[in-house]
Amino acid sequence: MTIQDLKTILEAEVIFGDELMDQEIHTACGSDMMSDVLAFVKDQSVLLTGLVNPQVVRTADMMDIRCIVFVRGKRPDNDIIELAQERDIALMSTGLRMFTACGLLWEKGLRG
Repeated sequence: MTIQDLKTILEAEVIFGDELMDQEIHTACGSDMMSDVLAFVKDQSVLLTGLVNPQVVRTADMMDIRCIVFVRGKRPDNDIIELAQERDIALMSTGLRMFTACGLLWEKGLRG
């Protein structure tokens, strides 16, 4: 699955990363606790979260997460967007709740 596929499935808005849409995503993680992300995430993943702070991007960078999707219509501020740009991590926002977003990705074959 690609980041473009995620965008389509989740009806998400791209905040940053139009040029990253062809990158492959192999796993997904839905969490607002970055300690869980550090413990359980695998490479080339997407992170779905309602947490909007710079630590999300820093955690994603350490774990080779290619894309962050903010759920429930949350949007990052400019500092978070700039941090993601520096690290080439795509950012998107979806109006879906985390449970629904994760379920849609599972239904389309993406696993944790």
